[in-house]
Amino acid sequence: MKLRIKGDSIRIRLSKSEVDHFTQNGKYEAYTHFPNGKSFEYGLQVSNKCDSLTAELTEKGMLLCMPRNWADEWLTTQKVGFESRISLPQGGELYLLLEKDFQCLDANTEDQSDMYPNPLAENYK
Repeated sequence: MKLRIKGDSIRIRLSKSEVDHFTQNGKYEAYTHFPNGKSFEYGLQVSNKCDSLTAELTEKGMLLCMPRNWADEWLTTQKVGFESRISLPQGGELYLLLEKDFQCLDANTEDQSDMYPNPLAENYK
């Protein structure tokens, strides 16, 4: 699971096996460990209580919530991802983007064997 945060924008990408795990178990979590023994937890879970992609800050980190029908659609279709914009009480909005992780088109040393084939690969030369 890859996490990118920039201002009030959160982007999460999941590999094929992570999407499979999420849709089978209703939850997927990842952790970033720090030298002081603490860790930052970020995850995604299915819930019947949400009707769009939502996020909350917990004591341990961040948790995104996705409706069950969205999770089912994500696994059984070619849909790449979902996005939501949530109004903030202080003004502005929190932008959430959840996507399947595609293989990079350029030379990359990262292991990409568990990523989705990039649909633009045939056109990239």
